[in-house]
Amino acid sequence: MRGGGLWQLGQCLSRRIAQSKPGSALKPRTFAAAPAAEPAELKKTALYDFHVENGGKMVPFAGWSMPLQYKDSIMDSTLNCRAAGSLFDVSHMCGLSLRGRDAIPFLETLVVADIAGMRPGTGSLTVFTNERGGAIDDSVVTKVQDDHVYLVVNAGCRDKDLAHIGAHMEAFKKKGGVVDWHIHDERSLLALQKSVHTFNDFPFSEILLLVFSSSSSKSNVERLINCVMVGVSILYIARTSYAIFYLKYRKAFVVGFALLCHHFTLPALSHLPECFSYTGEDGFEISVPSEKAVDLAKAILEKSEGKVRPTGLGARDSLRLEAGLCLYGNDMEQHTTPVEAGLSWAIGKRRRKEGGFLGADVILKQLEEGPPVRRVGFFSTGPPPRSHSEILSSNGEKIGEVTSGGFSPCLKKNIAMGYVKSGLHKPGTEVKIIIRGKSNDGVITKMPFVPTKYYKPS
Repeated sequence: MRGGGLWQLGQCLSRRIAQSKPGSALKPRTFAAAPAAEPAELKKTALYDFHVENGGKMVPFAGWSMPLQYKDSIMDSTLNCRAAGSLFDVSHMCGLSLRGRDAIPFLETLVVADIAGMRPGTGSLTVFTNERGGAIDDSVVTKVQDDHVYLVVNAGCRDKDLAHIGAHMEAFKKKGGVVDWHIHDERSLLALQKSVHTFNDFPFSEILLLVFSSSSSKSNVERLINCVMVGVSILYIARTSYAIFYLKYRKAFVVGFALLCHHFTLPALSHLPECFSYTGEDGFEISVPSEKAVDLAKAILEKSEGKVRPTGLGARDSLRLEAGLCLYGNDMEQHTTPVEAGLSWAIGKRRRKEGGFLGADVILKQLEEGPPVRRVGFFSTGPPPRSHSEILSSNGEKIGEVTSGGFSPCLKKNIAMGYVKSGLHKPGTEVKIIIRGKSNDGVITKMPFVPTKYYKPS
């Protein structure tokens, strides 16, 4: 029933997306919390026609019409991402920039990351918290410069996130703080995920030459730099007096810019950024003006010679589950702290000492004394576990609840995440999962379920 399991996953995702309700729908960097709009109200990304032309099965998702899958099955798409590569349209997510002398001090009042301590051009996953220490949303934040921060928030959390940031910004500015923001609705966002071993041979330079002008005039160089902004702490191109500074993350990508503006200086910075992706594979996100999004997507697929394939929400969900990553609204919500969610690593060392963010008293106490519940991963027998399935101890006591689960295309068995009482969270602990009234054996295990392949600079 392996194939049937993936078919059931696809059908389940379709139902969950179409029937989403506030607080219960899929909502991470890919899925969102907002209820599905009526078909006539659905927004379309700049890549909508591209999705349809490539066989995308479009479904309502967080107010957008997004591809659940393409011609490939969810299983095949998942396996292809692990073996070769995938291209995702994540333009429904909200990218925004904070600028100003106090941009970083302001943002640090709302999130747990040590942004001031980041090197320019690097970034991290972080969490917006409320006064009770609960998670308002998770976000990837990139420190562009000391007075410029770029971040991406979830599509389903957009309205509440912007209202939250805006209200606190107004109060901050009334006290003399200097910060402003810009929401990048004019841009599209593509996520390219590939095996770390194949990235070095990827023809980035040819892709850039196909999409952007090959002229090396100053005006075109400026236009190019303004057109391509790579976030998620992987690569950021900044312009100062027409000199291009870059992070030497991918030599081939840098060569592409060198071909376009060969008469300018290209000094390498002494440090390398860290990688983050929502699949567990190596990768990055590319923010481009929406009018260039289709050209860029086509160029990436063409130059990959069929290895990189367009991939939808279904495979993205199974990929993130295999990587043991939180799905906001399922695995983390407003009553869940970062410590309980297993995201203590996202709380900067300086922030642990100084606090200064909403709910710091609750979170810092949990760091010291331990949380009451913890997010864990587990394997199970029987049908794939689903959200809200009860978790029982070996003696029948309810100790927690499943938050995400499904069949793993890579491991060929059921995997799931959920919360259990502290003290019963150790790997190897045997549990029972209640699915449709029947008890199924399970065992808590370490995460990620599938080893991650993030690029690590040497």
